[in-house]
Amino acid sequence: MPEVDLVFPRAYVEFVNPADESEVLRCDLTWLTSSFMCIFGQGCQGIYADAPDVGCCTLGAHFADKDDEKRVAAYVGMLDDELWQQKPKGRKVRTNDWVEVDEDGERKTLTTIVDGQQACVFHNRNDFHLGAGCALHALAYVIGKNPVETKPDVCWQLPIRRTFRTVERQDGTTYTEVSIGEYDRRGWGPGGHDLDWYCSGNTEAHVAVEPVYVTHEAELVALMGRAAYDELVRHCDAHVRSRSALALHPADPH
Repeated sequence: MPEVDLVFPRAYVEFVNPADESEVLRCDLTWLTSSFMCIFGQGCQGIYADAPDVGCCTLGAHFADKDDEKRVAAYVGMLDDELWQQKPKGRKVRTNDWVEVDEDGERKTLTTIVDGQQACVFHNRNDFHLGAGCALHALAYVIGKNPVETKPDVCWQLPIRRTFRTVERQDGTTYTEVSIGEYDRRGWGPGGHDLDWYCSGNTEAHVAVEPVYVTHEAELVALMGRAAYDELVRHCDAHVRSRSALALHPADPH
């Protein structure tokens, strides 16, 4: 089945963050209770047809802020030749070995071209002894961490999308709306519509046994906080018990 339409009926829930009353969480129940899972290495076609084994790592990862880059740098220092195919040989890793500045002055992970395919410098190719995949992701399992801790923010968040908006009530008070939903191809900006394949709306990737809010607990806790996540689980559980056909993600098996 081809990728589903980007616009379809969705169910949402809003609730005050139990840990911060100035925040209201607005969560996409349709996405969070869907059967999506990352299928990298299990049928992922890559966002570009000429790089099917690279997944969504073709363009490198923009750092959210200085703290994001600093955190990743600490783990880059732990990578060895067994985990990182493109690790510089015979010397200490320098920042410019893995960080570059794009045309807009934003810092991101370096991209390199190997055998004609562009990808993030941390993406190990098929001929590596570990196979294709992220060196920082592999490191997480070696040192007993979750990849949420070792990878750039944008990498572990995808395809969950968190956005912030200031909302003014009729009485003049304001609150911060924190939206948690699906990072579909529109989230990539105008260029997202040019991607040759994208996972979140494809039936091929909606094959998980458990829903997103369960399989992505670590990511959601990092994005929302534990108290808000626990409240989200309560709403998702209720939604799963009562949802109608209109509340199902169209890429889910029916």
